[in-house]
Order: sequence, then C-alpha cells, then structure tokens
Amino acid sequence: MENWTRIDQQVKLWLQEAGNKIVTSFKTSPEIMYKTNPDDLVTNIDQETEQFFTDKIREAFPGHHILGEEGFGDPLTDLEGIVWIIDPIDGTTNFVHQQRNFMISIGIYEDGSPRLGYVYDVVFKELYYAKAGEGAYWNDMKLPPLKEVPLEQALIGINSTWLTSNRLLEPKDTLVPLVNDVRGTRSYGSAALEFVFVATGRLDAYITMRLSPWDFAGGKIIVEEVGGKVTNVKGEPLHLLGKNSILVARPGLHEKIIQDYLSKGMN
Repeated sequence: MENWTRIDQQVKLWLQEAGNKIVTSFKTSPEIMYKTNPDDLVTNIDQETEQFFTDKIREAFPGHHILGEEGFGDPLTDLEGIVWIIDPIDGTTNFVHQQRNFMISIGIYEDGSPRLGYVYDVVFKELYYAKAGEGAYWNDMKLPPLKEVPLEQALIGINSTWLTSNRLLEPKDTLVPLVNDVRGTRSYGSAALEFVFVATGRLDAYITMRLSPWDFAGGKIIVEEVGGKVTNVKGEPLHLLGKNSILVARPGLHEKIIQDYLSKGMN
C-alpha cells in the first residue's frame, strides 16, 4: 500500500527546491539547444531539473517509474505500477525570453489511473495541485467546481497556429469560426499554465492539436478534480503515452465546442 500523503509531501518539497534552483539560474544565461527545429528549445536548466527529480524519485521510491520529457526517465511501453510523468519546464521559450510564464508539471498515475497532479509556477510561487477524489487547490485555497458558461461569454486559450492551415490542419479544419463566436482568445505559451487557468476559471477552454503526455499529465488531474472535461478534439480519452490533440473546457462548453465546431470537418 502506497503512502500517498508521504508522496504528496515529498513532491511539494522537491518542487520548492527545484523552483529555487531555477530562479537562481536567472543570474546566468542558459545554454540553449534545439530539438527538432529552432522553435523547439531545450536548455541545460530543463535537463538539470528533470535529472533532479529523477534522482530524488529513484532514491525515495525505487519501485516507481518515470516518464520525462528530456529522457532521464524509463523507456515505458505501458502504465503499469506507479508512473511519474514530468515536464521540468513547460514553456521553455517563455523561460528563455521572459523568465516567467513557465511551469513545472508532474502527474502521478497508478496503473493508468490519476493519483496526484501538480503544476508549479516557480516565479510567482503558485502551486496548483490535486489528489484524485479530494479536489484541487491553488496554494492553500480549495478550488470550487467549474460552472457552465455560454459560448459567447467564453474566453479560450488557443495558439494562432490553429487559426491557419498547416501540416496538421487543412483550411476547412481551422478554428476561425469558433474564435469569431467566443468573447475572446488568449495564448500563454505553456500548456500546463493554460490547463490550470481553466481549472481556476481564468480561461473557459483550451484547445491545441498536439501535446505530449508531460505537457498535460499534471494539469489533466487538476482540471478533472474541479469538474472540467479533458479529451482529444473528438471527445475521446487521452493516450498517456503518446501525442494527443487536446480540448480542455468547462462542462457544457466542452460538449458544445465539439458538437458545433470540432465535429464539422476535423479529421
């Protein structure tokens, strides 16, 4: 039997320690590297932060598995046992250019089921977290359940990439009609940040066409604990070991966006 209280306490301590290290790193310029292209950045701080968590987890919980963005975890083919899914810096471009609007994201799952989720804003020292079945919190404040809002009053998070045709979207599939019908749009450059903005009601929905598990594993648990819906754009459950399209939204709004916009032409 796992002691989830102990795990929760350890994660919160490690997040604070890792966050302090990241803020200290602002005094020097990070080493910037490219992954697949010049827009896909990684820094030495991303790598060092993931290594920090990997070392701590393996020492404290040697039977647990790790899936990390920077490759310091395990080569997983399933979600059996307890799996930590980690993004050491979600929003690396923001980290490099702004030194804000980036998060540490951790989702802990047991046999594929959610257990604990964390999204930590290290600059503003804001911790969003959830325990499955026990609700979600912003620092010490328990978040209230999300209520429905009309589409025309909704503020949605969406990147401008999905408003033009590209290698993932045909012209008929762009989301311009949805953008025209809602109150407004925002883009923050960090999926984890946009997930917790939905959980806190600062956004009413968030849509993107391509996220990896570490981008959403922590935020998904938090959003679902306040009654939000998290699926792909077809309304299907997310695959925790692969890339997914994403729709995160308040109840009611989630169904309306799929029915009236995403089901019309989306492949």
